[in-house]
Amino acid sequence: MLRGMQDWPLRISRILDHAAREHGQREIVSRYADGQVVRTNWAGIDRDARRLANAATRLGLARGDRIATLAMNHDRHLVAWYGVIGMGGVLHTLNPRLSDDHLVYIVNHAQDRAVFYDRAFASLVERIKPRIPTVQHFICFDPGQDDQFQDLLRAETEDFEWVEGDEREPAMLCYTSGTTGDPKGVLYEHRSTVLHAITASLPDLFDLSARAVVMPIVPMFHAAAWGLPFAAGVTGATLVFTTETAPEVIRDLIHAEHVTHSAAVPTVWLALMGQGDDDGAGYRSLRVLVIGGAAAPRTMIEHFDGRGIRVAHAWGMTEMSPIGTLVSPDLDWQALPQNERTDRLARQGRPPFGIELRTVDNEGRALPRDGRSSGLLQSRGAWVIDRYFLDSQTMAAGVDGWFDTGDVAILHPDGSMQITDRAKDVIKSGGEWISSIQLENAALGCEGVVEAAAISVPDTKWGERPVLVVVRSDRFRVTEETILRHLANCVARWWIPDRILFVDSLPYGVTGKIQKAVLREQLRQ
Repeated sequence: MLRGMQDWPLRISRILDHAAREHGQREIVSRYADGQVVRTNWAGIDRDARRLANAATRLGLARGDRIATLAMNHDRHLVAWYGVIGMGGVLHTLNPRLSDDHLVYIVNHAQDRAVFYDRAFASLVERIKPRIPTVQHFICFDPGQDDQFQDLLRAETEDFEWVEGDEREPAMLCYTSGTTGDPKGVLYEHRSTVLHAITASLPDLFDLSARAVVMPIVPMFHAAAWGLPFAAGVTGATLVFTTETAPEVIRDLIHAEHVTHSAAVPTVWLALMGQGDDDGAGYRSLRVLVIGGAAAPRTMIEHFDGRGIRVAHAWGMTEMSPIGTLVSPDLDWQALPQNERTDRLARQGRPPFGIELRTVDNEGRALPRDGRSSGLLQSRGAWVIDRYFLDSQTMAAGVDGWFDTGDVAILHPDGSMQITDRAKDVIKSGGEWISSIQLENAALGCEGVVEAAAISVPDTKWGERPVLVVVRSDRFRVTEETILRHLANCVARWWIPDRILFVDSLPYGVTGKIQKAVLREQLRQ
């Protein structure tokens, strides 16, 4: 075969090489829980990552070993990401919000050999330590009198040549939250991760550049912080981290560091909106706001879009590294009426090059992209899972290569995708589908409704009927009658819930999604 181009494997370490060489002075800013702000830069991350790689090698950790982190977002965690991967290890991010039993299962299943952790999770580490025999080293990230992490680095030089190899070697391991059955491992490869990072930085996705100041509020332990620590390295963007996600902390950091891009689940932005900053002065520097993990309410979209901030509504999952689609402006964007703009922003957007989507009926037949046909959403592409970690028996993707996402969606003629529900949450009443997501978003447009969850309950006549569970504002004690009148103007009459229940709070899972199974069980009881 004739060849004309160099063989340059797509390895994650090359991202850090590029960031340190071409954008070395761009800052990495970390605000810790005690209020301390630490500043380094891409050159400093590169230096410390090489020292960490030397330290890991001296500790006996080897190529292919799974090395875990149990930590929030900060510069030391970023050093561990690049250092572990650079020495040939597989970085395994642990979610501290999981139960002890799930964490023990995950660590043992991955056969982790070391755990780097935040002091905030020290008691958790002590509880599970006797139950995770493969872990030989426990290193605390935090600075202080006993600065284990810094001592580890200080004993090493920065003279380390990154481990080279095939671009399809494993680099990172993320587990699903295990809401049904045991958690399952998703093994990201160097190639898939680099392709994801390059694509995520494009204008129609995160729109990153060396001028961007990026604050990932989505935790680094959740689906690789949506790939932002890698995409920022590709473009040389500034990164701003915080270990604390209180709305006043986020607002102050955005203002102080002139943050231009940020990403989080809707509950974070709802809390920020609740700060009463009506003119948006506290986040005036923001240009792009990525909202994912759950559907964004129209009120939230209108709030930020009306202040000149691009609302980048995203959809994806751990099995997709995680970005699958993202909303981007069309050519006619500025000419659209506000209501139509909001309609488009409320969808989940288009897939980028590298991702393909289709919807199928219950028999597996492909459905048309007509903006009406709702079906099971499937995906395939350059960073979509093929099989789960250490599961040689079961293919995650079907025999034809399509991965079943578990979502129900509509594909529109313009290429955009709209999630209508999770397959397990859709409400079927009288043989017709009711979208719990659309019903919830309609309810959130009613003044005084802070949070809403639509769930199904058995019905002898219709099979299932919707019930709406609502958290209402303390300042405006909205009534059931007011919500029902509002919904009558927003959804079909037969979608109107039979009951509205008011609660103090909704149960959220470890990834920031409402646990509807818990609500259904509570209602059943």
